[in-house]
Amino acid sequence: MAETVDAVVVGGGVIGCSTAFELARSGLRVALVDKLGGAGQGSTSASSAIVRFNYSTLDGVTAAWESKDCWENWPDHVEAAARDGLARYLRTGVVFLDAPPAPRDRVTALFDRVGVPYEEWDAAALARHLPAVDTGRFWPPKPVGDDAFFTDATAHLGALHTPDGGYVSDPQLAALNLAWAAERRGTRFFFNTEVTDVVRDGDRVRGVRLSDGTVLSAPVVVNAAGPWSGALNRLAGVGAEFTVRVRPMRQEVHQVAAPDDYHPEGRSGPVIADLDLGTYLRPEGHGFLLVGGTEPECDPLEWVDEPDKADPRATVSLFNAQVTRAARRLPGLRVPGRPSGIAGVYDVADDWTPLYDRTDLDGFYVAIGTSGNQFKNAPLVGRLMTTLVHEVEAGRDHDAEPVRHTCEHTGHVINLGAFSRKRPLTESTGTVMG
Repeated sequence: MAETVDAVVVGGGVIGCSTAFELARSGLRVALVDKLGGAGQGSTSASSAIVRFNYSTLDGVTAAWESKDCWENWPDHVEAAARDGLARYLRTGVVFLDAPPAPRDRVTALFDRVGVPYEEWDAAALARHLPAVDTGRFWPPKPVGDDAFFTDATAHLGALHTPDGGYVSDPQLAALNLAWAAERRGTRFFFNTEVTDVVRDGDRVRGVRLSDGTVLSAPVVVNAAGPWSGALNRLAGVGAEFTVRVRPMRQEVHQVAAPDDYHPEGRSGPVIADLDLGTYLRPEGHGFLLVGGTEPECDPLEWVDEPDKADPRATVSLFNAQVTRAARRLPGLRVPGRPSGIAGVYDVADDWTPLYDRTDLDGFYVAIGTSGNQFKNAPLVGRLMTTLVHEVEAGRDHDAEPVRHTCEHTGHVINLGAFSRKRPLTESTGTVMG
């Protein structure tokens, strides 16, 4: 059986659903394929869904700032009424504790250029605003089994506060909202279905062959397959020209009860990014915290060759490591004896910066290497990919003259060359923080 569409998106996570929606909104006939049973059931469902603006590059900050407006206007973005069961944006603020990998002056210089409001806190201000926090400087992060982990701090740190940051209430629901919007625009979905071959005619993609025998003929295919993206690239015969590799990595996020003093005056506490100890946390409602890691050098990274075989359950060792670090920062937090949380698989780029690009196979595009830090940018990524597809398919040589996208809300211009597969490695924190 063969069907003809204008574009096929492979991957039904938040990035793939956003791309399908925006391509369909631009007038294309779109099909989306995913091996799982529904939208957002892969790595999206394990996302902490944090919306922050601290990135290492101008285009990274610009993308996050534009995306914040999309989340704040989510019903309009997905062309639905608020009563239709939509994800919500919770503006709690983000507190980014000082640490050498992310010098404060480098970040604030980018904030000034983009227009992101911020407050600089010294240790006294940090203690005043967040009395639950120990302001000690513990750098560098250490294994929790090392005696040095519990050494008293000899200095104190401050923080950078962005009041407009926060998190999205339900990451999987956000992907579903985008899928529903794409469906209303005519997108067809093929769930529980794998791509077994990428059909090509010389240097041009012609579609994909599915596990049920269906051939989706299309002049455009977008790889948004998350941790399975490398396997799809191999099917397409692309990647030799990439200077930035992508690779799947397993990560865990844990849930614990929040200490009583974490929510000042009954308000929700902020998201805290703590590269100093190697952890991050965000509120989960008013009673709990989600705790994740920032890949400190003292911890081994868990690379996986087969994402399907990654254990989705939280482990005792990682739970103890990450929650103990969080308890070092929040002395009122108690470390439970039993782990609670979930594991997901990141699609990690060498420099933790995504690839939103064309490839050397004409018509085959990638939205990959999202590295656990691009959920917040998903509403914009669909628009970036749609701009890229239309410009390149109209004859633009993106490699020689990078496509630029004008943001709808802020009016800023994003140079998509910053996300090129052929770029020099970005100078980043080398962690999920980007």
